Amino acid sequence: MSSRSGSAPSLSLGSLESAISSLKSCQSCINAGMDVAMNVAFDLVETQTKVEDENCMENVMLEYAALDRELNQYIWAVEGTVNQLKRDCPETIPDLQSMVQEKLSTVQSNNCDADLKKNDKFMQFKEQLRSLKQQYGLQEDSAVGETEDQVDEDMIVTQSQTNFICPITQLEMKKPVKNKVCGHTYEEEAIKKMIQSKHKRKKKAWCPKIGCSHSDVKLSDLVPNLALRREMESSNKRVSDSQSK
Repeated sequence: MSSRSGSAPSLSLGSLESAISSLKSCQSCINAGMDVAMNVAFDLVETQTKVEDENCMENVMLEYAALDRELNQYIWAVEGTVNQLKRDCPETIPDLQSMVQEKLSTVQSNNCDADLKKNDKFMQFKEQLRSLKQQYGLQEDSAVGETEDQVDEDMIVTQSQTNFICPITQLEMKKPVKNKVCGHTYEEEAIKKMIQSKHKRKKKAWCPKIGCSHSDVKLSDLVPNLALRREMESSNKRVSDSQSK
């Protein structure tokens, strides 16, 4: 099939599926980079190097967190496009590149810099860094310490809130259900629709959580995640109380 003159070459379904595999392999590189930055920061604390250098490594961690977010969102957009195409089975192949970009723009529209501190690795970095400082008896000014405590508390809250997001819809869950096999949680209606759609085409449903290798999610594996629902209700109440003060 010839393309129109001057138009960009269209993506194929095969190229998208290949891209997903390649993109996921990049995640290990990002994780390795964050591990190096963490170790450097810890070495700086152990040698009691000036705080400015330590803060520099924190900025490096945030830059890696931004890369990780961008990669995960792009994977989500590509996977969503592939799943939509397989589900709809259109007679003619649409503009896949535009479909991916539309999904990506939608999820990126909610990005903000403050969200980068919700990254799992960054949270681990901050927790271990604080523990190491206590071990070496490195004290900060009381005002700074109070601010850090508040920041850490806010980060814990926001980290919990990231667990409230469904990996399928990318929205906060209302009725979370847990997969007994791999332990991941999804919005009940979204995961059931995904499983039913796959089974209609005689295919197994992969866990939609990025990085999960579980390849056969069944309806019988799903149970209500009551603990997470209580946590969500408690978190929403804390947010509401803080806003009313």
